[in-house]
Amino acid sequence: MPSSRPPDGLRALARGRRPRVLSVALANLLPLVGVVSLGWNAAALMTLYWFELGIASGWALVRALFAGRPSEIERDGLLIGPLAQRRVALSIPRTGVQVRLSSLLVLPVAAPILAVVWLVVGTLTVGVVEEGTVSTVVDTVALATLALFIGEGVTTLVEYFGRGEHRDHSAQTAIQGVFAQGAAIFFGALFTVTIVGAGTLEEDTPISAIDPDAIGIPLLLGIVAVKFAFDLASLYGDRLAAFDESSSLDLGLSYDPPAAEPVDGSLAKPTETVRQPRRARLAGALTTPLGHPGLWYVGGGLALLGLLFAFGGDWGTVALLLAAALAVPLALAALDHELRHGLVEYRAGDGALVARDRLSGATMWRIEPWDETDLRVERRRLDRRLGTETVVIELRDDEYRIPGLDDPEPVLDVFDRRPDRPDG
Repeated sequence: MPSSRPPDGLRALARGRRPRVLSVALANLLPLVGVVSLGWNAAALMTLYWFELGIASGWALVRALFAGRPSEIERDGLLIGPLAQRRVALSIPRTGVQVRLSSLLVLPVAAPILAVVWLVVGTLTVGVVEEGTVSTVVDTVALATLALFIGEGVTTLVEYFGRGEHRDHSAQTAIQGVFAQGAAIFFGALFTVTIVGAGTLEEDTPISAIDPDAIGIPLLLGIVAVKFAFDLASLYGDRLAAFDESSSLDLGLSYDPPAAEPVDGSLAKPTETVRQPRRARLAGALTTPLGHPGLWYVGGGLALLGLLFAFGGDWGTVALLLAAALAVPLALAALDHELRHGLVEYRAGDGALVARDRLSGATMWRIEPWDETDLRVERRRLDRRLGTETVVIELRDDEYRIPGLDDPEPVLDVFDRRPDRPDG
């Protein structure tokens, strides 16, 4: 197993906050020099900040990919929920870095959102500058943008990986700072456009006619100072989180993602293994769409597309789409149920109940006898038809359901409390 310690060279470079301080200094020195010495106007300044947001978003996705802690994803989500429960990861040889499955589930959602944020911010930066001015601005800030890209990349390599910060982040916490940065730039751009537009534009004049040279150096330096203040707050965000955690205030800054350590799957013997019988797996797969109506929106969309082909008389395509409208929801439902219940075995031992993934062998969760606050057995309509029972284990802030068991007694014997049963 590769060592979790970063290479010695990176550890030496990453002592203290020097890499991040240098990155913040570079990100704020460049616009300061541009405004004071190179004659940058508001368009150049805002465009550089827009490029900086895009660079920060790209490197944030890199950090999210290699985040060391699992992401928090709702278990009820179709396919995503049961996949996120499997704490499996691919180790990168000789680095101590892993790519977690839960991180891969977050990235397809996070990347489009960051792209939309970047484009929205762009509507108030380069989007309000005349076309001729844009080309001049881009040429002016191109070198500064390259420097920011290299600086952010070096900081990510040295500090995030060298200091081992990736072990304290999930994919979600690795990218959350970018949204605050985007909001700061957005409102900064909105303020700038409002001030310039109010002073230079007449009524019914398009916003693209804004004169980027109309704003003076003092206000530009004020914008740089506000941006610098935001970067300082981000730099010392861990101290703010420590203050939040140690005080009676609840600022929402002290959130810790789930621990990276695998769930303990060891059990004292004797142990018994319980699985869903085949009839319960099949019936559960067929009834899963009832709990996920969104599946039928997928089927309805395919059926509607088939109806459009019916107007053209293409009956072969119509038949194919109608078959897909039925097969796709059922296939997704079957896969979800198999991942959630069919491919899970429950191991009951002396003093604990463990859920184990039969595909990867990883332990998904563990419940000690003293963790539960309520224990009951349910027999719903499907259970009555199949002759099975469902065990519901309530915790202080969670609940686990184990449906479709032929004999739930090995699971129930783990707990001192006797279960509530519908028939007494």
